[in-house]
Amino acid sequence: MQTLTSPTRTYRWLDLVTAAFVAVLIISNIASTKILQLGPLSFDGGTILFPLAYIFGDILTEVYGYKRSRRVIWTGFFWIGAAAGIFALVDILPPAQGWELQESYHNILGQAPRIVAGSLLAYFAGEFSNSVILARLKVATQGRWLWLRTISSTLVGEGVDTLIFLFVAFWGVLPTELLTAVFISNFIFKVGIEICFTPLTYLVVNWLKFAEQEDFYDRGTRFNPFSR
Repeated sequence: MQTLTSPTRTYRWLDLVTAAFVAVLIISNIASTKILQLGPLSFDGGTILFPLAYIFGDILTEVYGYKRSRRVIWTGFFWIGAAAGIFALVDILPPAQGWELQESYHNILGQAPRIVAGSLLAYFAGEFSNSVILARLKVATQGRWLWLRTISSTLVGEGVDTLIFLFVAFWGVLPTELLTAVFISNFIFKVGIEICFTPLTYLVVNWLKFAEQEDFYDRGTRFNPFSR
């Protein structure tokens, strides 16, 4: 069900998928301020929800194509940066007299510049890697084996994302052993979520393709993330 899509075409569900994608990103970044320990796994709290961002990214690219997915990725990038900027501004403004939670606010939402930079760089590299690989594999496989395409793109995207974030945000701050443990735990958990959610991804993708009458193939697409 491949369609020839005009640039001005509108979609019924694209705005809702975009909103959910951005919400997942912002919530995950706030939750990532806490490091969790569940059994043998150590990971930041954002890891619980963040894999859904890659699932949404897979759905966007699979149904609507890389160009529209690129627009959504940039939207998410902007709002992550905006949220971090507002949190930082509120952190440096003087608290009202009698408000005793400044230190708590600073520790949770007054994110250090390295964490913000790591988050933005990791998101940019990981999401675009995921989207490009999925789009290229769709053409190469002629739309077959969605499970293989989503898992393969997630292996690369999540790996790049986690590695860049931990290196930029925490290298030299946390012990190397802890960073290694967090990387391995995050990677296993995120890819595991992708695999577990594959049946749901199939359902959502097939439903959206039918509802939108769209199944875009990125033949001849320019994959430069800065292209319009």
